[in-house]
Amino acid sequence: MAGILDSVNQRTQLVGQNRLELLMFRLVGKQRYGINVFKVKEVLQCPPLTALPKLNSVVRGVAHIRGQTISIIDLSRATKGPAITDLSKAFVIIAEYNRSVQGFLVGSVERIINMNWENIMPPPKGVGKLNYLTAVTEVENELVSILDVEKILDEISPFPTEVSSSIVDEAPESIHDKKILVADDSSVARNQVKRAVTSLGIEVDLCKDGKEALDLLKAKAKEGPINDLYSLVISDIEMPEMDGYTLTAAIRSDPALRDLKVILHTSLSGVFNQAMVDKVGANAFIAKFNPDELASAVRNSIEN
Repeated sequence: MAGILDSVNQRTQLVGQNRLELLMFRLVGKQRYGINVFKVKEVLQCPPLTALPKLNSVVRGVAHIRGQTISIIDLSRATKGPAITDLSKAFVIIAEYNRSVQGFLVGSVERIINMNWENIMPPPKGVGKLNYLTAVTEVENELVSILDVEKILDEISPFPTEVSSSIVDEAPESIHDKKILVADDSSVARNQVKRAVTSLGIEVDLCKDGKEALDLLKAKAKEGPINDLYSLVISDIEMPEMDGYTLTAAIRSDPALRDLKVILHTSLSGVFNQAMVDKVGANAFIAKFNPDELASAVRNSIEN
């Protein structure tokens, strides 16, 4: 286990090019799950937890770790499974999502695997809207599920999505007839962005990953100048089949698309590498999720 912990600490500084490294773990039972190592700050055996009144039922308590007080979320209970009972054998994955640090309680931690985003697929059709999967993949002939952590966190403590009235009121009428394209594999994140942007009077088209977004852009470009249709693309970085870096690079390399403005909008706030964004040619990076910051960036991008 020490090797896994050391490896996590080293690899969280990496930034991939349409690849990712998954830390695999189990909750209760044999099902394997994965979390992107780029979001992992530390893995440790479950420390003593302090129960506090009025905590959400999926939060098992708080722990004091390296000078921080961190909420410990039972991932099994959060996904409507049974609670993890034997805390003496359990582990906590300390991760950073959406500008905050959380601890995820898991039953066991296995190893890190290196994968290409092309091998990460959207959840199978028919699993329903109530599932907690954002993607699936296959490792050693076994299905590995990647959880929609943004959905889990939103259910525990919903993110504010309303844009301040001052920003809405200041939006010029000239942007009201504009349209943007949003690519994100999380349904929660897509809806958050849509609510923030439509409050400015801007239309939004939604895609669930980079490949779907690129295919749509190429198809629309055959019908006429793409900038006459879309004023901006907002893309997550982590997505099945094609990540946001690769999507941006593909846009820049296509003569029919290269003038599109691209904002990368991601929960990878703690380990973000500005050099990578510059390399692929994105116009801006915004950490999830601040509706005022996003709305202002969209408005400024379209106006300029």
